[in-house]
This record gives sequence, structure tokens and C-alpha cells, in this order.
Amino acid sequence: MVRLIALLGNKGSIYSKTRHNVAWIFQQEWERYWNSLSGWQSKFHAEWKRITWKNTHFIVVKPMTFMNLSGTSIAEASNYFDISPEQILVVHDDIELPYGSIRLQMGGPLAGHNGLRSIRQMIKTDQFLRLRIGVGRPVHHDVASYVLSRFNPDEEVLLSTLADKSRQLVEQFIDSNFSTSHLPYSVQF
Repeated sequence: MVRLIALLGNKGSIYSKTRHNVAWIFQQEWERYWNSLSGWQSKFHAEWKRITWKNTHFIVVKPMTFMNLSGTSIAEASNYFDISPEQILVVHDDIELPYGSIRLQMGGPLAGHNGLRSIRQMIKTDQFLRLRIGVGRPVHHDVASYVLSRFNPDEEVLLSTLADKSRQLVEQFIDSNFSTSHLPYSVQF
């Protein structure tokens, strides 16, 4: 059962519309469908709130550390609420997937993602759920510059649709009684 949804991103307005912050961009779309049981609160080096969808309650956490220290927030929140690693869903950008791809999986290689490395280090396992949001691999830029850049105009047009499809994927997983036997599950646009 998913009890904590961790949305990886970087704080600060200069990062708000970048590829690295795609999870935060999606969260804004998801909130139209999920009911907030509380407003955003500050704790765990993060902003967090309680939400519900149908009869399922979650804690949503947005680490306010930089990406490479995300594990601090996730570990603190999961310890405080007594949430085990397999009950954590981490939503993050992924350069190994082409833009328009979404993949839900349990564990797996971290592919150099510093936020995921931090989480693995702090919770002592990589066996947490991941919603990988494909942002594509840079052709002419180094990876750091690329993930900290904005989406191009053609990509920005699709963000709302991708956010909606990713939300539906998470909801389908929840409706399936949280069975990881059907994972990984991918969608491509």
C-alpha cells in the first residue's frame, strides 16, 4: 500500500519549470483530482500535506533540500509516520526514458540520479516504488545543464496531458490493491 508520495525537485523559482522539477509540476495538476486533508506544512526539511483519493489516505512530501539531499526528508517523514520503504512512491525525472514516457516500477537501477541515491542511502534500500517521468537524454548538453533547463515549447504543451496520464497510472495501481506483481508498467506518448 502506498502511504507516502515523495515528489523530487529543487526549491527556488529559477528551478520551478525545469526538467528536474517535473514531479512538482505534475503535483499541481494532480491536486485537482485529489482532496487535500490539510494545507502544506513545514517539517522534515520539506513541505508536506495529507491527501485522499477515494478512501485512500497519503502523505505527500516535497523535499526542500536540494535534489541530492532528498533522502533526508524522505527518511525523516517515513520514520515519523512509521512508513516502510515499499510503501513509498518516489516521483522523479528520468533522462534514461524518452520524453513522453512514464514508468511505474519497484526498485531498479538509479542511473546516476542523485536524489534517488540520497534516498537509497538514507532509507537503506532501493526497494521503494518509483514513478519515472521521462525527460529524455541531452544531445548537445551535459546532463546537469540539461535537467536544470526548461522544457522546450513543444514539450511544455504536453506536460498537462502527461501529468494526467501519470496520475491515472498511479490511481490504477492503487485500485489494483497495490500489487507489485504487475510492475513495471509503462506508458509512452
